[in-house]
Amino acid sequence: MTVPQIAAPGAQFPSGFTWGTATSAHQVEGGNWNNDWWEWEHRPGTPCFEPSGDACDHFHRYPHDIAMLASLGFDNYRFSVEWSRVEPEEGEFSLNALDHYRRMVESCRDNGITPVVTLHHFTTPRWVVKSGGWLSETTADLFARYCQRVASHFGDQVGRWCTINEPNVVSTIGHMLGAFPPGKTDRALRAKCNAVFVLAHQKARQAIKGISSAPLGITLAMQEFLIDASENEYSLASAKRDSAWAGLEDPFFEVARGDDFFGVQTYTRQYFGVGGRIKPSPETRVTMLGYEFCPESLEGCIRRAWEQTGSVPILVTENGIATTQDSERIEYVHGALKGVLRCLSDGIDVRGYTYWSLLDNFEWIFGYEPTFGLVGVNRKTQQRVPKPSASWLGQVARANALLPVGHQ
Repeated sequence: MTVPQIAAPGAQFPSGFTWGTATSAHQVEGGNWNNDWWEWEHRPGTPCFEPSGDACDHFHRYPHDIAMLASLGFDNYRFSVEWSRVEPEEGEFSLNALDHYRRMVESCRDNGITPVVTLHHFTTPRWVVKSGGWLSETTADLFARYCQRVASHFGDQVGRWCTINEPNVVSTIGHMLGAFPPGKTDRALRAKCNAVFVLAHQKARQAIKGISSAPLGITLAMQEFLIDASENEYSLASAKRDSAWAGLEDPFFEVARGDDFFGVQTYTRQYFGVGGRIKPSPETRVTMLGYEFCPESLEGCIRRAWEQTGSVPILVTENGIATTQDSERIEYVHGALKGVLRCLSDGIDVRGYTYWSLLDNFEWIFGYEPTFGLVGVNRKTQQRVPKPSASWLGQVARANALLPVGHQ
């Protein structure tokens, strides 16, 4: 990985700073029926608003989407490989699926885009789930074997590897809170799941590094954690013991110390008090998902990740907002990037920014209502419509500088 030169405080980002957007296979491809999420979407009684269906048909339309991304001014694209397509049954690898994803990598290269490949983004093959899923250490070995096969097929064309996307979301929401598959509600299972994910990352890192020299890291869902000012008897230490916080990040900070970069993924902040998490007040400005509108939370999370990983280089691998007002999206990203610049000016090694998401897509249990995309998608026609925020952020990327909000 090229080490960027740290810029002086101001609007200019350092030379070598990268600019990208992201998607995940299940959220945009369509027809991923062989994984746990498709089953979850169709299982009676789950909180899913609607099934993913054809999604954005990115499986077939990726050449257009990648070319569009390049034309907007971005230099990298983070997308995921769908394990259930590559290995639909245990030990049976699909050459057609591997070739498909290799063509995606090649399409990025043909358009001057660096491919950033994520190997697990929430979805797990049904056969893996039946054999124990992320509560079985065997899954770590199965995942490493799959990663090795993908890396071998892609060769040296991948620019960066993200092994696992937000494992703390799968462990917490899927195993402790029950809203994601497998729908468990046992706090002890979260710790067990975390341990298997840590092992899977270690084994995958070893497998991939034996084949590819591309930088590798893990990505983590992070929120800025703050103590409510009125809770003067409540300490940060006691907040970290809160059930909603404890075990959410620490195992992954530790394993990331052996990586080339650490992926920070942030959308908002959380306040804590003596009673635990404090929900936003009715007067608080919120996004479509009820998150507090807080672009400055990215800065806080970068600083915490930099400290907790022992100064592993940082990549912002996701940051964005669900909103129907595109001007609000530009305002949010502008505020977040100001925080990145402050981190850079303090000597923190931040190497890139990736907006979530390229397309308005399937937002898990919330369905298609939340709109994170820089590009709108008409789901009846699959027509893509770039928003003003796409043009603005693309110009920021070309200039490698934070342009005024009104500059389009």
